[in-house]
Amino acid sequence: MALSGKLIGYVEISKTGDIFHDLFRHKPDEIVKITPDKVHDCELHEGERGVVGSVISWHYTHVNEENHMIVFKLIGGDLVDGLYKSFTIILHVEPKGDGQVATWTFEFEKLDTSVPYPTSEMDYLCNLVKDLDVHSGP
Repeated sequence: MALSGKLIGYVEISKTGDIFHDLFRHKPDEIVKITPDKVHDCELHEGERGVVGSVISWHYTHVNEENHMIVFKLIGGDLVDGLYKSFTIILHVEPKGDGQVATWTFEFEKLDTSVPYPTSEMDYLCNLVKDLDVHSGP
């Protein structure tokens, strides 16, 4: 049985990649305001908002400006502790036809075969993007 896996979720969006990228990189506290039922806090632990390598409540952030990509490497918490040896979440926004598509990718290694695929977490993040997309802000 394979312990490593990859799961990808796509969400077509009406906003541009710049807007999503800016929210997650520079204004994560706005995500808390827009979707308080899904994101409850965004506490900065080290560094500065928007700076590669800063540590915030949803862990380490690495950003690719040109490709509107943000990588979250989880370093602890409910999702990682006791379930996964490693867990990385990638958000990438790119053009698709006349619109845009936000893509979530999970890369992970399960501790053992009894650990389920993180499908509910994928559903959660896809619904988060939908909520952010309908928000009337930037």
